[in-house]
Amino acid sequence: MSARKSDQAFRTISEVADELDLPQHVLRFWETKFHQVSPMKRGGGRRYYRPEDVELLRRIKMLLHHDGYTIKGVQKLLAGGGVKNLPPEIEPAAQTEPEANTSSASETAGLDTAALGALVAELETIRDQLKKSLS
Repeated sequence: MSARKSDQAFRTISEVADELDLPQHVLRFWETKFHQVSPMKRGGGRRYYRPEDVELLRRIKMLLHHDGYTIKGVQKLLAGGGVKNLPPEIEPAAQTEPEANTSSASETAGLDTAALGALVAELETIRDQLKKSLS
């Protein structure tokens, strides 16, 4: 049995797929949809994911599989402000500790505004597609 890798070590696609409980083909597909995910490629096309790539993939998975975003919605979030614009993952411990609620109202409103903006843009796209199909 091999020793556990450091948190800062690069990971292969099979290691990332196992860690995130996703098939490898999904990771490859997300690379085509989210240009921010760009693993290093070595000889023979082997992918090596940096720790920040793995974290971004984890956040994308949460948005798509748990928060109800579409690929287009996540793309708009990323386009609107890059990786920093993605809503943070909410951890149960952070909700119960008083220090977790020290952000200002403007910071909280900024996150909500970004998410709502992406949702509105996505709904407008859907509306336009429906209008085209009905005409």
